[in-house]
Amino acid sequence: MTEARARDAMIPEPLTLEGSASAQAAGEHLTEPDVRAVYVCDDGRFVGVITRKTLVREVVAAGRDPRSTGLGEIAEPAHWTLEPDVPLDAAFRFLEEHDAERVPVVEDGRLVGVLSRSVLRRRLAEDEPPPPLEEL
Repeated sequence: MTEARARDAMIPEPLTLEGSASAQAAGEHLTEPDVRAVYVCDDGRFVGVITRKTLVREVVAAGRDPRSTGLGEIAEPAHWTLEPDVPLDAAFRFLEEHDAERVPVVEDGRLVGVLSRSVLRRRLAEDEPPPPLEEL
């Protein structure tokens, strides 16, 4: 049996917008309760991340017009990324050590998914073998 990798547990095809899209467009997506971040890509290349906090700091507090502020101007580079072939246990340790809830999975500069700590925790728990009968 082959060891599970990040690609096996990542959320494929996360929500992305081009760097030329407006902050208004990102804000519309971020109003959805299950959307925590919008990932910015240019011609498929991963540029950075937009969160609610980014919009408040870079647009609202700065007095910028959200309709004319491009995401490429305000996208935050990801603190960390992971490769899709990282073993799941190593990916989980990485997320725990850095207290990261989610991290982009990037292959050859392209965003291929997002790895969530909560999803990874559930996945690893499912993969654990049951304890021996004498321990029950």
